[in-house]
Amino acid sequence: MSVFRGNHPAKVDPKGRLKLPAAFKLLVDAQYVVQFYVTSTDGASAQIWPLPEWEKQEKQLAEQSTLDDAVQKYLNLTSYYGQQVEMDNQARVVLPQKLRDKGKLNAEVVVLGKLIYLEVQNEKEFEERVLASELTAEERKAVAAITRRQG
Repeated sequence: MSVFRGNHPAKVDPKGRLKLPAAFKLLVDAQYVVQFYVTSTDGASAQIWPLPEWEKQEKQLAEQSTLDDAVQKYLNLTSYYGQQVEMDNQARVVLPQKLRDKGKLNAEVVVLGKLIYLEVQNEKEFEERVLASELTAEERKAVAAITRRQG
């Protein structure tokens, strides 16, 4: 799967449909993906996983010899908020009602590329959080250490 990057403002229509931004639509089209798993781990944002990527997640979790409490909690949350959806001919996916209500995903949103999935957040609340939360020196060092190891 190609990597999802960047921030694309979008709107959720009154029926709960989100049109995938063109940059992201090109990536899913290149992989012939039309099925997605829409879920959340906190209810504040929606994660839109191309179904093949979500199935990889499930396989990794299923390969655990015993499911620990954290994995059980993760599965409970992602199942509670989750719904498998199909992209329509106009590149729209339906966000589950629970997520639209809890995350205030009912109008202006941002669609963020999170490498292997997309994240949808209320635009106003996201901007407030991002602008109020700069990376600390310690966080910058941690990210730098990760990227240096890859090089």
